[in-house]
Order: sequence, then structure tokens, then C-alpha cells
Amino acid sequence: MSALIALEHVSLTLGGRAVLRDVSLTIARGEVIALVGPNGAGKSSLLRIMAGLVQPMRGHVRLNGTSFADLTPADRAREIAYLPQSRSIHWPMAARAIVALGRLPHQSTGRSSPARDALAVETAMAQMDIAPLADRPVLALSGGEQARVLMARALAQEPALLIADEPTAGLDLSHQLDLMTILRARASTGGATVVALHDLGLAARVADRVVLLADGQIVAAGAAASVLTEAHISAVYGVDMIVMHVEGVPVFVPRRSLVGRAI
Repeated sequence: MSALIALEHVSLTLGGRAVLRDVSLTIARGEVIALVGPNGAGKSSLLRIMAGLVQPMRGHVRLNGTSFADLTPADRAREIAYLPQSRSIHWPMAARAIVALGRLPHQSTGRSSPARDALAVETAMAQMDIAPLADRPVLALSGGEQARVLMARALAQEPALLIADEPTAGLDLSHQLDLMTILRARASTGGATVVALHDLGLAARVADRVVLLADGQIVAAGAAASVLTEAHISAVYGVDMIVMHVEGVPVFVPRRSLVGRAI
């Protein structure tokens, strides 16, 4: 299976600290990849490099076999949607208008049409359950509702690669599960998704592959059952964890911290 995006020996240093060290990862169309790891592991930095927002100090990133260096920002915008962890909205616009911003990369090339744009926007709003909020000022919405508006914007972009940093943060349980179902459905139509998650249960349920990061390096990558083991979790998170299954659903129960911290 050919790679949609490939990171080759990527390293990044910020503020004198090695944030990523010799990371290589390929992602194919049809895959959902979950990045997991403790705070400071390098997940957000890796996502920003994939989105073309940060240039690695060393290594290469290729999209459909073409180096990022040879792609224009417009080229990347048509292929990649990025939802950051921080989701502040400062524009007093209606929710529908925010979602419609996702169509701008296609409109700028004349490759879209008003009918297609409208369909993409309406479909994305329906997927994220915000159609009843379409005409409301986005600044008047709750934090969770705003998060769903911004995810709808990313979906309306119809990217080949959707990158999302903690997309379930702020969502209630029902909308968390709905979002995971949507991301899984994208994969069945050939779209790839990379998400950073702290919820190991969601990562195990939705991802084709789980990538476990620690100290800027990939500790393990592969099927959830082989990556999210008690041994790996103990070593990386410093937590004594019980991994069990309830009706086939993986459940992760932390028993105690293995790291002594002053309280």
C-alpha cells in the first residue's frame, strides 16, 4: 500500500530540547492512526510537522511521494486538514460560516462549485450534530459545541489527510463515540486520519495502528493489542495499569502511579 504521507528520520529541537528524535512513520489512505503518550512526548509537534506548520531540523516529509519542500501552501491545504489542540475562536460569525471556511482551499483553484461546497458544509454539520446551531453566533456556543463546529470545518474541507490533536477534548460521551465512528467511516472511503489521544480506550477501539511516543521517540507501533500492553504503559506512563476487555471492548484501569511526586 503506497504512503499518503511519509516521515523519514524526522528530528526537531525546540528551546534547546530534543522534542522529536529520528521518527519515521508512513500512513496510507484508509488508515486511522492514533498517537498516544504522556505529556511532552512529542505528539503535538509530530502532528504539526505532518501538517506542514513546522519544519523538522532533520529528516524529510513527503506527501504522495512529493517532498513538502516542493509543495505550495495551497497544495498542502487541499490535501491536509489540521485541527489543533487549542481551539480559540475570535470571529463573531455564524457556525455555518465557520464550517464554510473549510471550502476555501478548493474555491481558490476553481475546482469546486457552489453546489458542491454547500453539500460538503451541510454534510459536515450533520455529521457533527450542529445543523440546529448553523445560524447561531459561534462565540455564543459552549466549548463543546465550538469544538464540534471546528471539526465540521475540517470535515468540510474533504482532505485526503485529517490531522486532529485531542479532537474528543470537551465533547460529551455520545459525541466522542460519534466522532470516532465518523473518523472510522472516512477510512472506508480512502481518507486517512491521524489523531492524538489521551483516552487509550478510544485509541484501541478506533485505530488501525497505535503509535506510542515517549521522549520524542516511537516506543512501539502496530495493532493496539501489541502496543497498549501493561508493560508498555507502565514503562512509558509510569502507571500500574490493568488492561481488560468488557464485551470485547478494551478497558484500561490505572491502579497506582509508579512515579513518586511531591504533593
